[in-house]
Amino acid sequence: MENQTTQFLPFHAINEFMRPDFRTDVIKVTLNSLPDLPENYRIPIDQITRAIVQVPGFRNSAKAPLVKRVKPTSEAFEKSSHLVAAILSAWAEGHADLRQQSYDLLLERGWELLPPSADRTQLPGFLMTWPNGENFELLTQAFVEKYPDVKVSSDDVSLMIVWLSVRLPYQFEEDLTDGEDRPAPKIV
Repeated sequence: MENQTTQFLPFHAINEFMRPDFRTDVIKVTLNSLPDLPENYRIPIDQITRAIVQVPGFRNSAKAPLVKRVKPTSEAFEKSSHLVAAILSAWAEGHADLRQQSYDLLLERGWELLPPSADRTQLPGFLMTWPNGENFELLTQAFVEKYPDVKVSSDDVSLMIVWLSVRLPYQFEEDLTDGEDRPAPKIV
């Protein structure tokens, strides 16, 4: 039997797949929802923010008004795996219905997943492999067909799929046999 290792991309690798405007929207929505989220989501973001986010005029960046925090947080999001994990975890918690709907959809399609409530922030990053025959267009179309009355953007569905599966479409499973890495197009 071959010695197989699992390869991970750091959480901040998601920035290669996210449009900057969508990244900013995710951060804004998440920071805005923090007061309504349990402490186990709020505290890590505040701690990381104090440590790495620089908001001019504030010694404690976590205390800065939302409007002043978004841009510096977005810049830190591009470099910090810990911040990405904390933000995405809180974002998913704030979208509990979408999380459950996406989870159910992926299970029906045969994806292997951790439970929706699992703490993905404890993982080293995203898996590099993506299931054969799956892409964001097909997945969002399947979501719309399964949940026709749910009003949610394809970007949100795609991001939730990435977070729940803890996978980025960097390599497709079939590519593992040919030995070549090829980056996937920007999708989120």
